[in-house]
Parts: sequence; structure tokens; C-alpha cells
Amino acid sequence: MSKFNRKYYEKKTSNFNLQKVLLLFCAIGLIPIALSYGLVPEKTLTPLFGISVDNLNLTQIMRAVMGLYFGQIIFWFMGAFNPKLRRPALYVLTIFMLGLAFGRILNAIAFKL
Repeated sequence: MSKFNRKYYEKKTSNFNLQKVLLLFCAIGLIPIALSYGLVPEKTLTPLFGISVDNLNLTQIMRAVMGLYFGQIIFWFMGAFNPKLRRPALYVLTIFMLGLAFGRILNAIAFKL
């Protein structure tokens, strides 16, 4: 293996390791958040957010959000361990995080008006 190929391979391997760590970090970090939303929403949402879950509809909505989060988590784990899915998983992660950021910005704008 030539010097150029070795440097390219080492850089590529290093990037893949960083991508894998990022996907694993985000997937593991989202697990407690998903569980707090949907596992027992009537017990977790009141102390966390001051939301009273007193009807079945809100419970089902929060469990659906938990399901969506677990779908993301599973895909991120798949991307971390399957190199062919790594790039799509990173795109999904980016869209997910930008969606959260956009929601926070929109919230800040709405409360300033």
C-alpha cells in the first residue's frame, strides 16, 4: 500500500469511526427521552414539563411520539453498525436535529412577539 493510499485509508477509517460514535451517542441519548415521553406519560410528563395527562388521547399521542423516536434510534443503530446505511442515517440524524433546532427558534420567536 502506497503512502497516499495509507493516509487516505486512515482518514476514511477515522471518519467512519467518528460517524459511528456520533450515531451511537445520539441513539443512546434519545432512549431515556423516548421512554420519558411514552412509557408512563401520566407519571413522567407532569414532573418534567408540568403537563397533566388525564385522557387517553394524550397518552396515545405521547406513545406515538415514543414510537417515532424509537424508529429513529433503531435506524441510527443500524447506520452505526452497517456501513451502507451510515450515510442515510447521518442524513436522518441531521434532519432530526435541525427539526429540533427549528422548533426551538420558532418557539423563541413566537414568545417574543
